[in-house]
Amino acid sequence: MSVSQQSPQDGRASSAAKKSRRPEDERLPVGSSFAYGLQHVLTMYGGIIAVPLIIGKAADLDGNGISVLIASCLFMGGLATILQSVGVPFFGSQLPLVQGVSFAGVATMTSILAGGDGLPAVFGSVLVASVIGLIVAPAFALIVKFFPPVVTGTVITTIGLSLMPVAAGWAMGGDAEAADYGSMRNILIAVGTLAVVLILSRIPVAMVSRLSILLAIVIGTIGCLVFGWADFSHVLDRGVFAFPQPFAFGMPTFSAAAIISMFIVIIVTFAETTADIIAVGEIVKTKVDSKRIASGLRADMLSSAVSPVFNSFTQSAFAQNVGLVAITGVKSRFVVTAGGAILVILGLLPVMGGVVAAVPSPVLGGAGIVLFGTVAASGIRTLSKVEYEGNLNMIIVAVSLAFGIIPVVEPDFYNSFPSWVGIILHSGISSATLMAVLLNLVFNHIGVKAKDRSDRSVFVAGTGRVIRKEELQRLIDNEAILTEGDTVKDGRIIDGNGEEVPVVTDEQHEKVIEAAKKGEVRNQDDVRRLIEEDEG
Repeated sequence: MSVSQQSPQDGRASSAAKKSRRPEDERLPVGSSFAYGLQHVLTMYGGIIAVPLIIGKAADLDGNGISVLIASCLFMGGLATILQSVGVPFFGSQLPLVQGVSFAGVATMTSILAGGDGLPAVFGSVLVASVIGLIVAPAFALIVKFFPPVVTGTVITTIGLSLMPVAAGWAMGGDAEAADYGSMRNILIAVGTLAVVLILSRIPVAMVSRLSILLAIVIGTIGCLVFGWADFSHVLDRGVFAFPQPFAFGMPTFSAAAIISMFIVIIVTFAETTADIIAVGEIVKTKVDSKRIASGLRADMLSSAVSPVFNSFTQSAFAQNVGLVAITGVKSRFVVTAGGAILVILGLLPVMGGVVAAVPSPVLGGAGIVLFGTVAASGIRTLSKVEYEGNLNMIIVAVSLAFGIIPVVEPDFYNSFPSWVGIILHSGISSATLMAVLLNLVFNHIGVKAKDRSDRSVFVAGTGRVIRKEELQRLIDNEAILTEGDTVKDGRIIDGNGEEVPVVTDEQHEKVIEAAKKGEVRNQDDVRRLIEEDEG
């Protein structure tokens, strides 16, 4: 066979090779993979242990019980990460995404615990809601456009704000019945830990600044040990190595209200993971479509459904690790797979969970202020990308945030409602999500067009729609996130009225916004005129 000839088998091999040459498929040496994988683990370690700590304390578990929860969450987070990054047919986005217990379910789970049904009810609600989520995941991937940044940003902000009382409680000592709860000593320990976080964050060494929370916890704990304010005498009670015991806290129980409430959490995790999949796809510069999103969501739900068996909770992608991919430029999904293997190993070492459980609550409180505040700040950053001109997005954010904060500032607000309503809405996350999705549908989708709004509400400044050049390709590649009524035609975005949405530079975008504020731009013709004047 001559050089110019190629057999069908060769052609198929060449095609397969091209298909496999995605940036995320790069394979690094084993040593480098585990080194970068460890960096991923260290970046998210504070976040993954925070949830079992919160839930364990809310369930009145002793240090032994909390160490079981921590080990279980590490173990399941590792398995979920491996599934998401390696992928099998229909499960896993095959992207460098680290998985772990989602913050989104904390408020809902503590509400279920407050009802007196204990951890079995929490595990039961997670199991059933996740199975339902597994069934509807492909449908969500198709309707992701109904969860734009105005919704996800509001929800993420609410998550951070609703967890701040937890940080404050830790800073005061963690146990409201203790004699030293709220003492000056506890508060000073928390303030000292917070100060260490801030100091380390300013050190011009990337690794140190990124690990500032974890290092501050270590330094704060050592300081407490020196003064005799920490007790590590029970760290080895469960031994050094142990496989997570299935249903260690009893067989799950099932409550319709708890399941409905947890399913709302599942919807929130859908939005979180979808946003992270799209974000990491842009960073890695690889194609992300609705099929890939659906596979990622299925992996989330399968991991979440199995989690209660091993005493863990809902699984979701960790946003801070998406940032780490951007910072390091290491795009290989197999690096994250190595990180997942490290998490599994840590989960098999309950002594690690025992060490974490023995960390003094005020130390966690000081770190928690930054940790939970960072979650809120991430939501605010998302909201900063939302367009507020020519729409009702401002009122969507305002009302949704208010509904999310009501249960936080006034926990008895829903006491007079039926119990199932209380369980669903007592969670600030659930309240904010329901309101944000509902208002987004009413104001931005159902029978309402942007050009019809500007004369009907004082909350709208009025402007024609534009798309920034850097956003155009993302919308073309991911049609699932187009605004309702929009279509892609010949590399252009066509709105529901059949008009092309103008593509502008950042500078032109700013000019359009400024003109809209002055009332000079109220429709697409005004936008085109302004662009023509700028280019002329």
